[in-house]
Formats: sequence, C-alpha cells, structure tokens
Amino acid sequence: MAMLGRSGLGGLRGRRFTARLTRRRWPWVTLAAFAGLIAWFHTPIMGYARTGASFGAHITCSCRYIEGRSLEDCRKDFEKGMGLVMLSDNPAAKSVTARFPLLSAQTATLREGQGCVAENWNS
Repeated sequence: MAMLGRSGLGGLRGRRFTARLTRRRWPWVTLAAFAGLIAWFHTPIMGYARTGASFGAHITCSCRYIEGRSLEDCRKDFEKGMGLVMLSDNPAAKSVTARFPLLSAQTATLREGQGCVAENWNS
C-alpha cells in the first residue's frame, strides 16, 4: 500500500512542477514568437510604412498648399488603412510631414514650378 501512495504523490508533484514551468515559459515563448514574426515580416512592414508616409506627405502637401484646404479636410483624400499616418505641417517652409508611428516619416515641400516634392529616402 505504501508504495502506491508514494508513486501517486510523486506523479502529482511532477504534474505541479510541469504546470509551474509551463506558466513561467509561456510569456517567453509568446515573446519569442512575436519577435520571430517581426523579423520575418520586417521588410514588407517597413515598405508599407514608408509608402504610406510618402503618399500621405505628398497628397497632404498638395491638398494643403496648392488647394488651400485644412489638414483635417485633407485626411479625406487618404486611402483606407491609412488611419495610423499622423500629419504635421510647417507653414513657414510650406511643407508637410507624415509619420507612420515608430517606423517611418516623410516630408514633402512645395516648390514653385514643381509642386510638392518629397525628400529623398534615407535607405
């Protein structure tokens, strides 16, 4: 009888130990999986961020300084999915900067005779 009791407790202790290890590991496993996804999709994500910021800066610069509309009104010209793009303007320089949070920023400036021209990308 004593043998059965000991093996039963040992099995229970083993399951508790395994459950504790699993609870401790799942945040790290989740973090590693998330980091792996970011590394795998880094190039496409950066491409979308740069394209969105560039498109936002160019379209908003034209809207703001050629058409004379407000920044809020210029947001109506954005494509679906561009809700994360943030805008700021510099009336003195006649330029608009569009930012995709933490990933990309692009500035477009109004030049006489050329319209709104985006700055060169820093690849």
